[in-house]
Amino acid sequence: MNLSLRALRYVVATAECGNVTEAARRLNVSQPSVSAAIAASEAEIGTHLFVRHHARGMTLTVAGQRYVNEARHLLAHARDFAQSAKALGESVQGEIALGCFLTLAPRFMPGLLAAFAQAQPGITVRLEEGDQQEIIEGVLNGRIELAVSYGYAVPEEVVGERLADLPPLLVVSADHPLAQRASASLAEVADEPFLLYDLPHSRDYFFSLFAACGIEPRIAFRSRSYELIRGLVGQKRGYTIHNAAPRTTMAYDGSQVAVIPLTGALPPTRVMRLSLRRQALRPAVEVFASFLSEAFAEGGLFAPGSIAPAGIDPVQHRLA
Repeated sequence: MNLSLRALRYVVATAECGNVTEAARRLNVSQPSVSAAIAASEAEIGTHLFVRHHARGMTLTVAGQRYVNEARHLLAHARDFAQSAKALGESVQGEIALGCFLTLAPRFMPGLLAAFAQAQPGITVRLEEGDQQEIIEGVLNGRIELAVSYGYAVPEEVVGERLADLPPLLVVSADHPLAQRASASLAEVADEPFLLYDLPHSRDYFFSLFAACGIEPRIAFRSRSYELIRGLVGQKRGYTIHNAAPRTTMAYDGSQVAVIPLTGALPPTRVMRLSLRRQALRPAVEVFASFLSEAFAEGGLFAPGSIAPAGIDPVQHRLA
């Protein structure tokens, strides 16, 4: 059966008005449109809906009465559906799709999602983690409405807002000769094995730090696992570089690391809020976007200077 909601409305209006002329006036359409809808409906179900009375309008047949009753229920459901669909885009309720870079998610998302759930219990956040390439692709194809990621390789179609700048940090084992230092340079570990957190764009950033210092790193191990790299550092297999370092110095395997600010004019990584430029944020997404900006602003959950790793002076680690 192929009946449109418009045809149902025209039939119901005719039943209520008792004639096509009045129904057309109520619906603000032409009489032929109403007559055509009635004819199409009758042809579709194979029986007459109305008895035509010369000069006295139209009354429903038995089948027509049942048809109109069912049509009213269906039209009511359609109105409810329209209101619910509208609420998805215009209220602060429903589900939003959030993306987050792999290393930023464990560092910031637990506190952020917990605080947001308390502030906005009507909004559910569906989180997708990925590397920079995966996050950007998710934003471009609409799978992700809003993302927290780095400022690497952001295309023109994606708009970003700065949340924080995270300086590079040297990570060594807890008993490394540099472990108690207030700062260190890459030159001091240039001859030691480097353990690379190996993700698209991230690796390019790390290599740029070495290039800025005129150093060729001795890459001893590569991995996409943030915690595997930290564990290997704790087991004295080499050193690594992090930006979003955890607040704890203990790795998953129980080994200990030390986190030390790097000296020199080394660029930080920029944490950004990303979204598709051509698409306006739904109200629920806009609420989360504002909450996110406030969380990284002065006095917020992740205010500048408040997210330094354990053992590092927050003032020294203060975000640009």
